[in-house]
Amino acid sequence: MRPKSHPFLNLKFLLLGVFIAFFLLFVLRLNFPTSNQISQSPISRNFIPKVSGATQDAAATKCSGCAKIPPTLAQALIHYSTSTITPQQTLKEISVTARILEKKSPCNFLVFGLGHDSFMWTALNYGGRTVFIEEDEAWIQQIRRRFPMLESYHVTYDSKVNQANHLMEVGKGPECTALGDPRYSMCQLALKGLPSEVYETKWDLIMVDAPTGYYEEAPGRMTAIYTAGMMARNRVDGETDVFVHDVNREVEDRFSKAFLCDAHMRKQVGRLRHFSIPTYRDGLDRPFCPE
Repeated sequence: MRPKSHPFLNLKFLLLGVFIAFFLLFVLRLNFPTSNQISQSPISRNFIPKVSGATQDAAATKCSGCAKIPPTLAQALIHYSTSTITPQQTLKEISVTARILEKKSPCNFLVFGLGHDSFMWTALNYGGRTVFIEEDEAWIQQIRRRFPMLESYHVTYDSKVNQANHLMEVGKGPECTALGDPRYSMCQLALKGLPSEVYETKWDLIMVDAPTGYYEEAPGRMTAIYTAGMMARNRVDGETDVFVHDVNREVEDRFSKAFLCDAHMRKQVGRLRHFSIPTYRDGLDRPFCPE
């Protein structure tokens, strides 16, 4: 999740454009009532009283801050317009998740990985809850000093990339395909050391962009991908949008297809894969991966 510094300034400006677009949408929602609000108004348009100039001026003064940009969004705009570090994901990849956030926010968004782009995800989910899970405690402290408003938790992974083939076979067993809360699962792939509120929250979006997975002794994303899929299946109702980054790598590619399922995949853009996983609570006889 931690981005590398590179000179793609065009990406920074395009990302800034994404924030501006969300801000404009926010302002428009504040200033223009919905059709329901208009239809439910008890005052007919034919009987709206005339308002004097003085009254109009007073009303304008009273509502001068109605369309004020929220502080979090203002900080995000300033940060990303002045930062020399661009997010690790490309604009096209970010836009996939941003479009879902535009529809669902404010919502509950769980992100495996904490980095310089975390402030962006929190800002795009303005008014919702965005939680970050990170393997490196020292990195958490470093990011917290810069962005104290972010909600993040430390987790220890006991897996390694060189165990991926073994864990893939383990994941085919009945203890791993049975529906249930991951913290009580007998499956070796289930993450059990997360804070209790992570298991108890109904997540609308889950992003798997960590832990580290680019060398043999790294933890790898096998357990994070599996656990994200089980959290989605175990929710009471509705569906969860799950995103996996770096699917150009073997582990992310194989495990996302095996445990989030090809049938649930909605699209792939660059190195980002998007799945939409429904609750399995309403059909306990549903196969782990539909045909």
